[in-house]
Amino acid sequence: MPNLKTLAKDTAIYGLSSIVARFFNYLLVPLHTAKIPAESGDYGIVSNLYAWAALLFVLLTFGMETTFFRFVNKEGENGKMVYSTALRLVGSVGILFVIAVFIFLGPIASYLDAGSMVYVTHPEYIACFAIIGALDAFQAIMFGQLRQQHRPMKFMALKTLYIVLFVICNLIIFLVLPLFFNRFPAVEEFYNYYNHGAGLIFFANLICTFLVTFGFLKELKGITFGFDWKLARRMLSYAWPILLLGIVGILGQTFDKIAFTRLVPGTEGMKQLGIYGACAKIAMIMTLLTQAFRYAYEPFVFGEAKDKNSPETLAAGMKYFIIFTLLAFLAVIFYMPILRYLVANHAYWVGLAVVPIVMMGEIFMGIYFNLSFWYKLTDQTWWGAVMSAIGSAVMIGINIAFVPKIGYMACAWGVFGGYGVSMLLSYFIGQKKYPINYPLKDIAIYALLAGALFVCSLFTAKLPVALQLIANTVLIALFMAYIVRKDLPLKSIPVINRFVKR
Repeated sequence: MPNLKTLAKDTAIYGLSSIVARFFNYLLVPLHTAKIPAESGDYGIVSNLYAWAALLFVLLTFGMETTFFRFVNKEGENGKMVYSTALRLVGSVGILFVIAVFIFLGPIASYLDAGSMVYVTHPEYIACFAIIGALDAFQAIMFGQLRQQHRPMKFMALKTLYIVLFVICNLIIFLVLPLFFNRFPAVEEFYNYYNHGAGLIFFANLICTFLVTFGFLKELKGITFGFDWKLARRMLSYAWPILLLGIVGILGQTFDKIAFTRLVPGTEGMKQLGIYGACAKIAMIMTLLTQAFRYAYEPFVFGEAKDKNSPETLAAGMKYFIIFTLLAFLAVIFYMPILRYLVANHAYWVGLAVVPIVMMGEIFMGIYFNLSFWYKLTDQTWWGAVMSAIGSAVMIGINIAFVPKIGYMACAWGVFGGYGVSMLLSYFIGQKKYPINYPLKDIAIYALLAGALFVCSLFTAKLPVALQLIANTVLIALFMAYIVRKDLPLKSIPVINRFVKR
């Protein structure tokens, strides 16, 4: 299976960059939650604006990332022209967007404020994210070029550079600046004016994103390759269903954080949103795994679309994706007594109940992504828009109906329900349009085993922490033993193979 070996190698490298970035990002969670009081609701501003940033990224890339991969691998297309056309389209839209936001900054701030008096006081937060969104979208095409050219090392270097710079800025904001409070009261006033330092995070993000752009000097030259209007029209025609798919998909991920302050208005909404946003970050390891898999898998699949073994490759990829995401799920849940300290302030811990629910929702999202290739490879991308729209409607409906009643727990169940519906629709429709013989029996056994072990962990939760961790380690060892016996025999691992033979 040489192709799967290539996939595994690229996934490891892309995954390493994502893991490094997320790891340091996770280290910021205890820093932020320790320094930003839960009762202030200021961490809710962070959750709210980064949710808007995710939506902006989808709008400003408008499907061009996936479209680029599709067209650059088509026979008869000029790869350089495809890249340059995509780069110019995304760059132009980004510039126009930033200009529009600056013109209408006041009305936008008033609309987003929802009674919290945050954005009316600080419209600069919104301006900051407008520029960040445009830069991120422009960089996405250049990162796509690196992926298409199988240059994961530069990809990893630039991703790591951003997070290192961002972490340094956060350390300065939350650890260095407070050292000057006693001697320089103006520094403390400045810090508190920007919502206990939360607002300064956004300026740090802008600076770091801007600096990373200089790492793309070689890729920026691609914008000089020209612009083809006919090609642009064909690319836009392919991209618009992906844009719609992306919008409804990202709404499934961010609607809860975007709309929460309207469903629970005022400072109470920001407070609850801050608790939910902090605790849900523990569950984001699923997003990390899915993202790492996607970075390698998407260009790989489009490159292998003419391979007669492509359905078998997709089936194998699905199986191993589910195995290792279930393993990650169990690891997070079993070691929650340790991982909960990522949220440093105990006042936030009341929201930890959302973690297993959100993680299962993210697993559904990852499966849905793996299932999505049937409509991308057959150029029926509108199917993805339809299914994502239905899933997002379920998620939005759950939030609107239950957030006012049960608060942020409804957000977690919205993620679970919305992604679950999209996943099921994609599977059943996909089997009619592009049949793939997925190993359902094997997948079901792994899911049932993981479920049984999870139920066992509910009983171990009653034990003292030390005994709980020992018992849960035994449980996860059982799951790993089954993986080794069934699908990853030790003799297949080169280093261990030498000892097995002895």
